[in-house]
Amino acid sequence: MARQERAIRTRRTILDAAAAVFDERGYTSATIGEILGRAGVTKGALYFHFGSKEELALGIFEEQLAVTLPPQSSKLQELVDSGLVLALRLCTDPLVRASVGLALDQGALGLDRTPAFRMWIDQTTRTLAEAKARGELLPHVEVTETAELLVASFSGVQLLSQLRCQRQDLEHRVVVLFQHMLPGIAVPAVLARLDISADRGRRTLEAGRLEPATGNVTTGAEAG
Repeated sequence: MARQERAIRTRRTILDAAAAVFDERGYTSATIGEILGRAGVTKGALYFHFGSKEELALGIFEEQLAVTLPPQSSKLQELVDSGLVLALRLCTDPLVRASVGLALDQGALGLDRTPAFRMWIDQTTRTLAEAKARGELLPHVEVTETAELLVASFSGVQLLSQLRCQRQDLEHRVVVLFQHMLPGIAVPAVLARLDISADRGRRTLEAGRLEPATGNVTTGAEAG
């Protein structure tokens, strides 16, 4: 058990180091040597967990989803919570910034960025499908198309916020995004009960806990 715990800690140390290097230098310019230096581990330890730089990037995509949030009575509230928590983590967590940066980096030579978007879309689709099964969505809503629209919209909103003010207004922008999109998909009774306030993400994250990637995750509208 102690060996397994050390392996988990070492893996996370490597991912944190890789995220920091990718965030600072971009995927193409980052080197394994820089990541090893930042992590303070041997090359053997790194390659035990990750076979290549691309596998490191994929590990960052997966780890970014490893956040467990408190369950809510409404699946749409969970969708809102996950989007606002992601906005907050983008401002505070280098690993999350690296994950989104990698997914949107069109110059990332040799990196298949589609898994990141597939993960975000799949998670959002599942949340919306549960919401529809509970009668929270309007009859016309097609969950996969809506999930893709939410992911794409979040991606654009966070990029605009990054370019204009280093994401200082991102939580507000995500609130505005939800305020515009949710009336088109939510039944009025559910919509009226949703908390879409700007500090909702912080309150939700404080009430939740971070878990290993193998745990249950709630990601909702997460997008790059």
